[in-house]
Amino acid sequence: MPNSETRREWLRRAAMLGTAGMSGRLIAADEGDAIELPFANGKRPLVKFPQKRELMLVTRRPPQLETPFPIFNDGIITPNDAFFVRYHLANIPLKIDDATFRCEVRGGVKTPLSLSIEDLKKNFEQVEITAVCQCSGNSRGFFTPRVGGGQLGNGAMGNAKWRGVRLKDVLEKAGLAAEAKQVSFNGLDKPAVEKTPDFIKSLDLEQIMAGDVILAHTMNGEPLPMLNGFPLRVVVPGYYATYWVKHVNEITVLSEPLANFWMATAYRIPNTEGACIEPGTTPKSTVPISKMNVRSFITSHGDGANIKVGAPVTVRGVAFDGGEGIKEVQFSADGGKSWSVAELGADAGKYSFREWKFSFTPAGKGSLAWKVRAFNRVGQSQPLEPLWNPAGYMRNVVETVNVNLIS
Repeated sequence: MPNSETRREWLRRAAMLGTAGMSGRLIAADEGDAIELPFANGKRPLVKFPQKRELMLVTRRPPQLETPFPIFNDGIITPNDAFFVRYHLANIPLKIDDATFRCEVRGGVKTPLSLSIEDLKKNFEQVEITAVCQCSGNSRGFFTPRVGGGQLGNGAMGNAKWRGVRLKDVLEKAGLAAEAKQVSFNGLDKPAVEKTPDFIKSLDLEQIMAGDVILAHTMNGEPLPMLNGFPLRVVVPGYYATYWVKHVNEITVLSEPLANFWMATAYRIPNTEGACIEPGTTPKSTVPISKMNVRSFITSHGDGANIKVGAPVTVRGVAFDGGEGIKEVQFSADGGKSWSVAELGADAGKYSFREWKFSFTPAGKGSLAWKVRAFNRVGQSQPLEPLWNPAGYMRNVVETVNVNLIS
């Protein structure tokens, strides 16, 4: 934790909120106001969990918290206390002593390692990368026909500066066996029921050895918040958050691809262009979800905003993709009939949010549909109509904000 006072505050609030050791029973206090998301059963109470400001409550056990969308207009870096939370297993850690915590590196290595946070900080080069962490099911609530799973708005994403060590460097110190093919990750969160499969994910060794995957101990200059993986999490820039294992304490080098529930059954997408199929059908084959696709949003104005005719207005937002980098953002003030190139903000790295803005003077009257679309450096963009898949993953349709022109 950042300091002893912060640690005491976490434990004090955890006790106040009804936590019970390692049972994963965490009940948020201060539930009051709510946000109504624009889909069926979209009312979400605003709640405060330890180390978090008011976020939208999706589920309590395990905790799933969504970032209120206006926060993304405050800058390209999402504050730690506003960052979304997503767990798969209900038995989450609430007390971790970073002085005694160890991350074990085992399996197909010549020298197994048992690493403390201090070991990682002292014995390996420290690197920092700015990267978007986005839930695979971000925006699932907008799918039509409706699909199962957490009915999320657009706030299950965030952009942060992650600091830690390259996983590549750790594996090289351990010494890889010749037959190594994949690496799996397990964290301290555990199933509450014996039959529930433990949440373990894996990545191909080739991807890890490219050097961008890191073991992060710091987020935006502070130790990771407890609910975002304290004291160590996997950061896989450009990939959906299912691979960003929290509280990681077991890293295992494998000689064969992992075929557990979370790789062979869950988090898979249709093996088709656009990862989509016709609603109501079943994919002929599937592949594990992997890189994020191109997305862009308007953050400065919400649906139903009133815009004064004849007065200059600046529309702002963010765009990102899976690591090619954003090359261009286009804005339409007339529902997609015509498009204009927006001004891009500073480039914080190919995995980061990229801010954009467009200034103009609205004319006419009535209602208008504002739209935004982004293009990455290899020409990939966004569909004008939403694509569908049975898991509700990877939504990246051109977003629309409806505004009212007033005199």
